[in-house]
Amino acid sequence: MNAVQTYRYLAPSALGGGALALQTSGGPTPNPRFFRGFLTTPQAAAIGLLAVAEVARTRYHRPVDPASLDPVVTGSRDRLRFESFSGCCGVYARLDALPEGLDGDVVEHGTTNVDVNTPLREALSRVGGLDPLHMSVGPDDLTVSTMDGEVVEKKVPLPVRWLRGFAEVQVLAARFEPRAELSAAEATAFLRRLPKGGSRSVLWVVPAGRSLRLTSRPVPGAVCLAGPSRLVALQPMLRFAKTLRVYGPTVRAGSAPLPSVWELDTGALRLSLTLSPEPYRGFSGEGAALTALAGDDVVDDAELVSALLSWDPTVDVDRLAGEAGIDADRVRGALAQLGTAGRVGYDVSEAAYFHRVMPYDAGRAERDNPRLVGARALLDAGAVQVDGASATIRSGDQVYRVRLLPDGALTCTCPWWAKHRGQRGPCRHALAARMMVTNRVEERV
Repeated sequence: MNAVQTYRYLAPSALGGGALALQTSGGPTPNPRFFRGFLTTPQAAAIGLLAVAEVARTRYHRPVDPASLDPVVTGSRDRLRFESFSGCCGVYARLDALPEGLDGDVVEHGTTNVDVNTPLREALSRVGGLDPLHMSVGPDDLTVSTMDGEVVEKKVPLPVRWLRGFAEVQVLAARFEPRAELSAAEATAFLRRLPKGGSRSVLWVVPAGRSLRLTSRPVPGAVCLAGPSRLVALQPMLRFAKTLRVYGPTVRAGSAPLPSVWELDTGALRLSLTLSPEPYRGFSGEGAALTALAGDDVVDDAELVSALLSWDPTVDVDRLAGEAGIDADRVRGALAQLGTAGRVGYDVSEAAYFHRVMPYDAGRAERDNPRLVGARALLDAGAVQVDGASATIRSGDQVYRVRLLPDGALTCTCPWWAKHRGQRGPCRHALAARMMVTNRVEERV
């Protein structure tokens, strides 16, 4: 899609005199300054930020020129989070600067796009172990254009697919569990054993003593490692890390490729990479959020939950459910809806959601998910007929059959489902059938 959102900056980011100044846009007030202070592990922080920026510049599938997309930074009470997607949208990177990593005050809460330009990357690469690194996120003043003068501003496009990526990653990651933990030495040895140039292969890893063992087939307890070379962004951070943790969903014999999270923890910082199930697949097309978005009440729930969100480092789903007067599943659906506007993420290390703000409304879920739009159109046209555990959907001149399985899964006779077998979320016919069944249950209640 060609739609973009424009951020505005007063000036390029810069590093001078040991101070890193990141220019910001957006947040709860115009051009907020939401952090001012030192990074307690300056060299590690510089390398971690460079890793996030490098992921944003890289296309792992069919590499071409650098994408030159800027990371997103969020300040919430006691930490900073830097996030990016690769140019192919198949790798999501995040650097969390934890309370132990900051010596300063989060004086305002907000989210912005960070301008990590070439001079700044070069400056960060020269930060040594004893060099102080002071970070000021945002300028003091907002300058506007008037008849008497003009503002210097930098426009940075943020693709709509990044928003869909944010939505998909938080839904997928919420299903992950910790699967393995390695010491820094074992992690270094494991990463060195990975096949070179393995950007297109799909491997699996299983815990083996204090390390991980590679296997070509999924087995219970394994974690999918799709495109092993996509972990290269972790390597510069290894010398500062204490542990490498691996997270993933439940794997069974014969499982299809699955996403996974690889996280380096230094104690003061956490650098994580989330890999899509296959190297050619971008998170923006996974469809994991579609089911959560399908309910009639989800938009109203999202507005209610949005009003209750605070800038706590993590979002307490049970607390929100109690305050909103709805159950936890509806809160998660609301968070998925807010995720389509980039307003929440999920931290596997904390096993909790977190709050971010971006310049998008939650209602754009409809516009940015063609399958959801198509499913609602089928319902509005009266094209869906449910008969017990099956549904008949008329779409143009075609008729498709959807089966509702006992475990809640769906199958469809359409070509799209035959190609993906449910691995990329429901097709519009299955989604329409689920929405019809859900509406009938709600009407009976």
